[in-house]
Amino acid sequence: MSIIARRRVLTIGLCGAAAIVTLSAGVQPATALARIGAPAPAFTLTDSNGRVRSLADFKGKTVVLEWTNHDCPYVGKHYRGNNMQTLQKKWTGQGVVWLTLISSAPDEQGHVSLQQANKLTADRGAAPTAVLFDPTGKVGRAYVARATPHMYVINGDGVLVYIGGIDDQPTARIEDLKGARNFVDQALSEIAQGKPVTASSSRAYGCSIKYAS
Repeated sequence: MSIIARRRVLTIGLCGAAAIVTLSAGVQPATALARIGAPAPAFTLTDSNGRVRSLADFKGKTVVLEWTNHDCPYVGKHYRGNNMQTLQKKWTGQGVVWLTLISSAPDEQGHVSLQQANKLTADRGAAPTAVLFDPTGKVGRAYVARATPHMYVINGDGVLVYIGGIDDQPTARIEDLKGARNFVDQALSEIAQGKPVTASSSRAYGCSIKYAS
């Protein structure tokens, strides 16, 4: 076999191995992954009150997905600075559905019990529509959620119109909340006004999600 032929066989073998590793890690096919302008991947999860919730339950409504980890300092910035709670209250008061998701695997940073999640919500004065648990990471991986907080906005047609960071200040400093451009608030405001979302994506920043291996 020539050197070129051997290299070609090796390349094919490596690509096949990579595909096997990807699928065995639980990542869904690329066509099922979240992307701007496409229908948001469907999901069904249990909330912090033991109730089963599906994305389909909120058909026709604008939905915000917020990936969280209470031990992450970047998440702490937005809650200690009252930024996340203010957004939640502002927009749920206008009919927006706000779902906070926890994809941390059991025994990993950010994982909490149902009772602990409810206590965190109460202690922080948070106001999501529901806190959802994704311990296997299946939903987080379908949405390609990488950080906490990682934010998504789904319009009333069920289409993803924003994916990325909550704002343009990728730090854990509360003082940087002042003057930050909040992409989520901007997207929701544009949807409420019947306008297209002008900033549909940005770089998500924060702590890596502690998925199950």
